[in-house]
Amino acid sequence: MSLAQRERRSLVATMSTVGPEAPTRCGSWTVRELAAHLVVRERRPDAAPGIMVPALAGHLAAVQASYAGRPFADLLEQIRTGPPWWSPLRPVDALVNTAEYFVHHEDVRRGAPGWRPRELPAADEAQLWRTLRRMAALSYRRAPVSVVLRTPEGDELVAGAKSGAAVTLTGPPSELLLYTMGRDEVRVETTGAREAVAALTAFDRSV
Repeated sequence: MSLAQRERRSLVATMSTVGPEAPTRCGSWTVRELAAHLVVRERRPDAAPGIMVPALAGHLAAVQASYAGRPFADLLEQIRTGPPWWSPLRPVDALVNTAEYFVHHEDVRRGAPGWRPRELPAADEAQLWRTLRRMAALSYRRAPVSVVLRTPEGDELVAGAKSGAAVTLTGPPSELLLYTMGRDEVRVETTGAREAVAALTAFDRSV
C-alpha cells in the first residue's frame, strides 16, 4: 500500500474519531468542510478546477457547500474508497495524493490541542523529501528571498529568489513539506537575517 493510500485511510480514521465539527489547520475549515473539499476534488471535475483558477472559485464554493451538507459518514466513505474508476486522478494516485493526504491528515491531527509530530518511518520521510523536491520550485517561485530547505541529515535544496538574502529552514521532510504548503503549526528551525525571515514569514505559502 502506497503512502498516499495509507494516509488516506489514516485520515478517514482520524476524522471519524474527532468528529465533523472539529477544527482543522486548513484555514477556517471544520473537518466536515475539509472532507467535502476532498470528495469534490476527486469526484466533481466540473468544480475541482476552482481550487487553482480564481474565476471558477464561486462554482467550487457552491458545490463544496452542497457536499458539506451530506451525511458525514457518506463523505468519509467516498474519501476512503478514493477516486472513481473514471477519474484522471486514479492512475496517478501516489503522485498527486501523497502530499494532499499527508498534509490534510496533519491538518486534522494538529487542529486538536496537545498535538505532537508523528515519528514517520525513514522510507516515508524519504518519499516526502522526493515530493518536496518536485514542489519546491513552484511553491517558492515568488518568494522574496532564497529559501534553503535542509534536513537534519544534511540533504538540501534551494528555491525562491536567485540572489540576495537567504533563509534556511531545517527539519524533517514531513515538517518542511507542511511549512511549504502554508502551514504554521510545524516544527521547523528558521535561520537567517531578521529582515529576510520576516519577509518569508509574510510570504503567502498557501496552496
